[in-house]
Amino acid sequence: MKPVRIPYAKGVIEKDFSPYNITAVLESKAHHYKPTLSQEEIVEKALDNPIASRSLEEQVKGKNNMVIITSDHTRPVPSSITLPILLRRIRAVNPKIDIKILIATGYHRATTKEEMLDKFGKEIVENETLINHVSKDDTSLGYVGVLPSGGDLWLNKIALETELLIAEGFIEPHFFAGFSGGRKSVLPGVAGAKTVLANHCSEFIASDYARTGIIERNPIHKDMVFAAEKAGLRFILNVVIDSDKNIIEAFAGHSEKAHEKGCKFVLEQSKIEETPVSDIVITSNGGYPLDQNIYQAVKGMTAAEPCCSPEGIIIMVAACNDGHGGEDFYRSMAEAASPREVLDNVMKIPRGETKPDQWEYQILARILDRFKVILVTDQCDPKMISDMHMEHAYTLDEALERALEEKGRDAEITVIPDGVSVIVK
Repeated sequence: MKPVRIPYAKGVIEKDFSPYNITAVLESKAHHYKPTLSQEEIVEKALDNPIASRSLEEQVKGKNNMVIITSDHTRPVPSSITLPILLRRIRAVNPKIDIKILIATGYHRATTKEEMLDKFGKEIVENETLINHVSKDDTSLGYVGVLPSGGDLWLNKIALETELLIAEGFIEPHFFAGFSGGRKSVLPGVAGAKTVLANHCSEFIASDYARTGIIERNPIHKDMVFAAEKAGLRFILNVVIDSDKNIIEAFAGHSEKAHEKGCKFVLEQSKIEETPVSDIVITSNGGYPLDQNIYQAVKGMTAAEPCCSPEGIIIMVAACNDGHGGEDFYRSMAEAASPREVLDNVMKIPRGETKPDQWEYQILARILDRFKVILVTDQCDPKMISDMHMEHAYTLDEALERALEEKGRDAEITVIPDGVSVIVK
């Protein structure tokens, strides 16, 4: 058996699992996908062949201004490749158009200057107008209407008031929206805090349809599509990436139809046909930038849920160098006597009274109510981890040894090197 490479921060942990009782190593086929074109050529080809839409160039002609929604620091969208291509093609047909780049922070904190430089590159940061969306700044929001779920739809005025709204992003499995990309650039990307809270209510998070790889009948997805339509999202460029964060495919065009085609491609690459069940499941969040905090690391844990036997152990490998990722998220877990208490309390909260970060601690509590989680990191405060009802280990070897002591030396083990890249049901 070859050593398995598990992404961690900006590097990898390489582990030889030959001595152990390995049931399966679950990987997305996307990680081994070999495109025949360069990353730039893949993007150009997608833009040359828009899906169910007029070309970007046609839509740009005659416009005085436009907004490009882009992802924030928590998403590994290769914007240093995609944005220059978009900007060049736009200005080739409309050199004087005013372009604003709106960073879709959703409910996250603002992206810092250093993170912008890392994500977009020096030339874009120094020469383009980059604006962080701030979901809690009511003065920056405009009221649009009522979501299908009944919540009020508030969106960033910059997005609403422009002559042309487009978005760039990437598509991967998402633990409650089904897939990332497309409509998510608008909701939660540039939506008001109250709108995000309404969409992420406990009722919807608990739905069997609000799961990885599911869009049909997903109440969260339904709200998101509605928001994108109301915002007037006219064009998207969404890419698919491999484990090295390199572009392997791209989809451009109609915000819903191009996204749907991209989701089908990702499903084909990511779906695990047969799900093994093991006593111990090792997973990760795919390394930087998604493993920066515990909040994001919950995503990788959900991939382990279907693979883990009752009262089994999930070993989560995530640097979490940015800490817990949300004060409300942390306190809601730390101040509860148990994960079950968190779940019982959260299900009593009405749809219209969703609390900050409620969705994340609801899912974490769901996992911890059924499994023990050992979080592997040497970049995070161990007490914070234990406060949140998880165990801490500095290394993967330490966590694995502890799990084997509890489950037996012959315990079956499933390894998911990149938990956010697979669809396990």
